[in-house]
Amino acid sequence: MDLNSAVAERRAVKHFDPNHKLSEAEVANLYENALLSPTSFNIQHWRFLRITDLELRKKIREAAWDQAQVTDAAEVVLICADVNAWKKQPGRYWRNAPKEAQDMLLPMIDGFYEGREWIQRDEAIRSGSIAAQTLMLTAKAMGYDSCPMVGFDQEKMAELVNLPEDHIFVMMVAIGKAAQPANDRGGQLPLNEVVLNNTF
Repeated sequence: MDLNSAVAERRAVKHFDPNHKLSEAEVANLYENALLSPTSFNIQHWRFLRITDLELRKKIREAAWDQAQVTDAAEVVLICADVNAWKKQPGRYWRNAPKEAQDMLLPMIDGFYEGREWIQRDEAIRSGSIAAQTLMLTAKAMGYDSCPMVGFDQEKMAELVNLPEDHIFVMMVAIGKAAQPANDRGGQLPLNEVVLNNTF
């Protein structure tokens, strides 16, 4: 499937075939593509927490207000972000770059993030969100559907998955074979309302 088709056809599907499974190769393809998503300073804040344990999925479904896709989708992943990734061995993010680039970029990371908690959180969310979109478009290109989800009790979810204190949830994504098509689009705003030039 070409990119334009994947973008146009990607929808938030709510009903998945609970009997359909993804192959190991398909799962690997999803995450290998997600790892190619861009991040600020190449920090790669994302952590993809796959929920493969069926009993845990049932508990997560309860925490997600009984949304069926949590237990029915072939793949369910909590996209989390390490807010402090910027200061955890940052040299590894540029280990393959020339020394001159490393010498320039590593101090820049400290200067950009140090003492700016809102930037640390914002960048972690941005990185995780871009990766989520990469996952969903990859799934669509593979012939699968997906559903991005933020409808869950974050405190309960954090307890269920033992979320580290310096991590946050970005969203949950369910991926699988649609059992029912998505609803019609609710209504897209016209381009001239959302695409502006130079100033507001």
